[in-house]
Amino acid sequence: MAEISRLPGPVAELWDWQLEGACRGAETSLFFHPEGERGPARRNRDAAAVAICASCPVLAQCRAHALAVREPYGVWGGMTEDEREAVYSRSRRLAAAG
Repeated sequence: MAEISRLPGPVAELWDWQLEGACRGAETSLFFHPEGERGPARRNRDAAAVAICASCPVLAQCRAHALAVREPYGVWGGMTEDEREAVYSRSRRLAAAG
């Protein structure tokens, strides 16, 4: 679950970037894997979602949001779940090394 305490407040201006997303109107199933999806099916779906993100005018805002709230599921800002987890892990290692 995303860390909701990290979410911006309920002010429309903080969320307006989502209105410009290249993913608007796309099937959400492209960005969020079904239960038990693995292997080539998951890699192909992720690649298709990341391809949409590549041309997105709000990619940076989307990625920043996903990393800030630690979105655990889906493709956000052109990053898969595994890619975001790698960023979180790197951050934890750097913090522990102090």
